Amino acid sequence: MSDGLEEKIAQYGRRLYGLCIKLCGNRYDADDLYQETWLRVCTGIGRYDPLQPFEPWLTAICVNCFRDSLRRRKFERLIAAPDDGEACESAVSSLPDAQEDAELWEAVRGLPEAYGTVVILHYFRGYDVRELSRILKIPEGTVKYRLHRARKLLKGVLSDG
Repeated sequence: MSDGLEEKIAQYGRRLYGLCIKLCGNRYDADDLYQETWLRVCTGIGRYDPLQPFEPWLTAICVNCFRDSLRRRKFERLIAAPDDGEACESAVSSLPDAQEDAELWEAVRGLPEAYGTVVILHYFRGYDVRELSRILKIPEGTVKYRLHRARKLLKGVLSDG
C-alpha cells in the first residue's frame, strides 16, 4: 500500500493541507492535523471502499481528526489555569493568508464548530450538501440548516462591523 499511499499523498496532499490550514487557522496546528490525518489514513485504509471517491473519505478523516483535537484542547483548558486572553488574541492574529479577507475569516473562525466546519467545507472546499452529509455523517437537512444558520450568523457579524 505504500506505493498507493505515496500516489494519494502526491494527488491529494496539497488540497488536504489547504483544508488543514483553513480548519486550524495557523500552520503549526495545520501541520499536526495534516500528519494525524495521513496517519489515520494509513491505519484505516482497510475500511476504505475503493468504489467510492477517495477525497471525501480523506476529508472526513481530516474533519474527525480536527474535532478530536478540539475536544482535547477543551479538556486541556479545563485542567489548565484560567486563560488570560492571550490565546484568543493569538488565534485571531494567526488567521489564514493575507490574501484572504481577514474580517470574513475572523467571523468564520468565531462560528460554533459545527457551523464553521460546514462553511469551510462547502464554500471554500466546494463540497455539496450530499457530500457533506456523508463526510460529517449527519442528515442532509442538518447540513442545510447549519449552512443557513451560519449564513445568518455571518451576516449579522459582518454587517455589525
